[in-house]
Amino acid sequence: MLSEKSTTTVRATLPAVGAAIGTITERFYERLFAAHPELLRDLFNRGNQAAGLQKQALAGSIAAFATHLVDQPDDRPDVMLNRIANKHASLGVTADQYKIVHRHLFAAIAEVLGEAVTPEVAEAWDEVYWLMANALIAIEARLYEERGVLAGDVWREWTVAGRIEETADCATFRLRPADGAPAPAFRAGQYVSVQVGLADGARQIRQYSLSSAPGSEFRSITVKRVQGDPDGEVSGHLHAHVREGDRLRVSAPYGDLVLDTGLDTDDAPLLLASAGIGCTPMLSMLEQLAAAGHRAPVTVVHADRSPAGHPLREDHAALTAKLPDAAAHFWYESPEPGHPADRTGLVDLTTLPVPSGTRAYLCGPLPFMRAVRTQLLAKGVAAADIHYEVFGPDLWPAQG
Repeated sequence: MLSEKSTTTVRATLPAVGAAIGTITERFYERLFAAHPELLRDLFNRGNQAAGLQKQALAGSIAAFATHLVDQPDDRPDVMLNRIANKHASLGVTADQYKIVHRHLFAAIAEVLGEAVTPEVAEAWDEVYWLMANALIAIEARLYEERGVLAGDVWREWTVAGRIEETADCATFRLRPADGAPAPAFRAGQYVSVQVGLADGARQIRQYSLSSAPGSEFRSITVKRVQGDPDGEVSGHLHAHVREGDRLRVSAPYGDLVLDTGLDTDDAPLLLASAGIGCTPMLSMLEQLAAAGHRAPVTVVHADRSPAGHPLREDHAALTAKLPDAAAHFWYESPEPGHPADRTGLVDLTTLPVPSGTRAYLCGPLPFMRAVRTQLLAKGVAAADIHYEVFGPDLWPAQG
């Protein structure tokens, strides 16, 4: 993929670029938003920008892609690229925006590294950038085509047909297309982007997994109010202001954390592990499995602070019970009286049987998924059979 000349240059300069990549991405975003404030207002997550999470994710993805190019020149990190492309498609990212990113990113590189950026170095890293950018552009074009939309034109008006208070900080919004046309099909585990207008005029976007099953009458999203520093702008707006009868701008469904289907996978044992609001894609998967009459073993794992804070807890247990060979294992930090002692605290799979050939799907905070993945690998689950979804910037490449 990368030319031999550029490979040599990138390999030689990767330590220096890697050491400075955090500073480079920080300067990049400063330049980008100074020139295009509308991108921070209406596209990028302002909360993640304030916390520095988007900077970490960008730095990690660039470093991971460049390292992959020099270490495995005949391969391409398609898992990482597909995850990024799905997120971009749900936001309506278009090919011309990559030119804007390129201009400000390379200005930041030159500013931070100074004279070390010789014409040869600039040419090599320019090749890295466009290999990654063009791969993403191609994947995103395919995703738009599959959805039958023009590039970037992913938004439709949806009506809130109902609102259910699941817990003190989680609410489910049942949605249907405002124009009465059929809702777009989706695969269990996928998400949509929701765009809301805020008091300062910004139109911020966030992704929420579809917690309903494919083929259901409504599309449902279950939203947890994000409280912290800063509080979640979109989740806070949805909880405070959106009621039955209101309208929302919702994207077409995207996401690559979906159940494998086919003759060679229908009989595979499954493990669905989640924590907190990460249970939402698992609910959709369980409902699909139940509707399809899935008969292979299914192990359901969930971790939460308490039973009262476990979103859709009754649905989680009831859908598991619909499957002929399935068991649910819930861990709580503060359980109810009588809860099993070995299901208290953090998830520990030591005594949990994991059948050979298990395919695992994970969703939740990154530390939870890293811990579960490590335990699954120790139990013999193949790395290729462990799939995950991150809510927010994907920091896994940045943290190894």
